[in-house]
Amino acid sequence: MKNLFKNILVLAVMLGTCTGYANATLEGLPTFNSVKKGNSISVTDAVGEVVFSGLINYDGNISRLYDFSQLKDGIYTIEVEKAFEIEINIVEIKNHEVSFINNKSEKIFKPVFRAEKDKLIISKLALDNPEMKIELYYGNELIQSETVTGGEILNRVYRFDNSIKGEYTAVVKSNGRVFTETFKI
Repeated sequence: MKNLFKNILVLAVMLGTCTGYANATLEGLPTFNSVKKGNSISVTDAVGEVVFSGLINYDGNISRLYDFSQLKDGIYTIEVEKAFEIEINIVEIKNHEVSFINNKSEKIFKPVFRAEKDKLIISKLALDNPEMKIELYYGNELIQSETVTGGEILNRVYRFDNSIKGEYTAVVKSNGRVFTETFKI
């Protein structure tokens, strides 16, 4: 009985050490140390299947939210969606150890929508992609479509007919992503 207890204790210590090491390697990247309540996270495997998705309920380190070392061996994409950007990291899990494929986060800057009275202002940092396609809808009807290109910051201001009240939708396509905002005039 004494040997059985000793073996269980050794196994528990080994698993704890392995898990601690896996999460410790994640702490080296700023993305994992600077999450905020309200950010969201998704973990996708190499074939594009989402294995975890959730909302972050605290400020701090992401490894407290999800134990990446428990994933099967393979390559995973981890996305942390923040207010104005999406940070993307690629990790490899091998024998319960987590390592980064590259030591740098990829950032996708999200467009910012601001509706004021009869105007819609759309701005986007374009450090990663100097183009965005904008479509405006009134109900289900497309009323405006254009591609905006430029320098480091992309801006567009749209003025709407104040007499046509209702719900409008702005769709921005950039970086292979679609961002949508619904607003009322």
